[in-house]
Amino acid sequence: MADLLEASVTLPSEPASVSAARSYAVDTLSEWGLPAQTETADTVRLIVSELATNAVQHTLGQSPTFTVDLALERDELLRIGVTDSHPRFPKRLPAAVQQDNGRGMVIIRWLAAECGGRLSVRATREGGKTVCIELPWTPRDHRPATAS
Repeated sequence: MADLLEASVTLPSEPASVSAARSYAVDTLSEWGLPAQTETADTVRLIVSELATNAVQHTLGQSPTFTVDLALERDELLRIGVTDSHPRFPKRLPAAVQQDNGRGMVIIRWLAAECGGRLSVRATREGGKTVCIELPWTPRDHRPATAS
């Protein structure tokens, strides 16, 4: 495998793009050798879904598009990034706050940590932000997903 594989797609900030982002990520990873029916593919699908949903819902119409970037380095590290042009960084809500949404970043952070990965947020030169997840990529990632 190459030392670095990269893929990127830019989508409109609308609800239908969340599904497109999920499909793009899983299809790309499948091309890179990760079957769609594995635990890692399921984790990536959920992470991309949450990040894309945030990019659509929380940019308040100030980001007409968002970009999903995938990179696999030396068959060891998978990087997932979602970039939008809204300058506001995600906020961590207090546990006591009662509302129907706003838990996406908690889910993403937990999924990343469970896989031995990490979450970071950085500003872009254009004034937006990228939410990035880094996950270790190992041969165990190719196990079939188990039904719960």
